[in-house]
Amino acid sequence: MDMTEKTLESEIVYDGKIMTVKRDKVELVNGDTSYREIVLHNGGATIAALTDDDEFLLVRQYRYACGGVIYELPAGKLEKGEDPARCAARELEEETGYVADKIELLTAMLPTPGYSSEHIYVYKATGLRKTAQRLDDDEFLEVEKIKRSDALKMIKDNVITDAKTIVGILLT
Repeated sequence: MDMTEKTLESEIVYDGKIMTVKRDKVELVNGDTSYREIVLHNGGATIAALTDDDEFLLVRQYRYACGGVIYELPAGKLEKGEDPARCAARELEEETGYVADKIELLTAMLPTPGYSSEHIYVYKATGLRKTAQRLDDDEFLEVEKIKRSDALKMIKDNVITDAKTIVGILLT
């Protein structure tokens, strides 16, 4: 069965710095019409950096939308046309002050396909070397080294709740 919905009308309802929101009128498979509200996003990249001592480099930062401090893998938004591996490497160094000898793609994921076009590319980094952290002016975070076994327990205990971080840890 062809489940493709046909776009009948499309309107931009918000055009911001990191996302655009559009509202489309669509024709459903059965001929009825409905509406879809879609967040258009350039996507992002995250990186599961693993030390020689089997520790993940995690960042703790306040996330306004969630109303609290959460644990995350280093990550960032893709600029239009940017290579995801380059974005992941950049964010690793900027947020943690480390560079990696080896970076490999683990997967690409759709965090919220029901309403967003965002793709997140998940990488693994090994052969870490310390450089210098270079945070953006509006970025405030702490870096923690977390043993793999502790990170897995933190996922089970709902301490690590960020989806991209859970995927990165479980696939590394």
